[in-house]
Amino acid sequence: MNKRLALLLLLWPGYVLAEFSFEYDFDANQKAWQELQAQLPAAPKAAALIPFEVGPASPHRYLLDRTSISAGADGVVRYTVVIHTAGGAENVNYEGMRCASAEQKIYAFGRANGDWARNRYARWDSIPMRQASSYQRELFEHWFCSLDGPVDMKVIQRAVSSGGIRRD
Repeated sequence: MNKRLALLLLLWPGYVLAEFSFEYDFDANQKAWQELQAQLPAAPKAAALIPFEVGPASPHRYLLDRTSISAGADGVVRYTVVIHTAGGAENVNYEGMRCASAEQKIYAFGRANGDWARNRYARWDSIPMRQASSYQRELFEHWFCSLDGPVDMKVIQRAVSSGGIRRD
């Protein structure tokens, strides 16, 4: 019995190293994700803005600039959103959304004169999926991403024309 235990203890570190080596080799073939450089779009025009609903919990009005929507080769959907707050303020953001990881990033903020101010603290953050008033969740679930991951521009254009991706 002691010989079997000793043999098992001698072989166990080799098994652990073999497991580690396999996993390392398997993941080593994957390319690291590389984000493309985002180009700021033109300021949104009123004629190109389409409203979308976030839910009854949100007192704000949300609009999507149809001319700013793009789907990059890096898997990021970029878009401009205009938010009219209940207090009367208007916020304009140029954002990106990664469907594969359910993350969003604000690239720039719109100014009243139509210029953009780059977000100096831009970073990828998780989309707040449990927040009822999250416009990013609405765009993720019903406009830009499918159950299988990012959608192509044809699907996004259909969603923009019909008010979102239907999941029946």
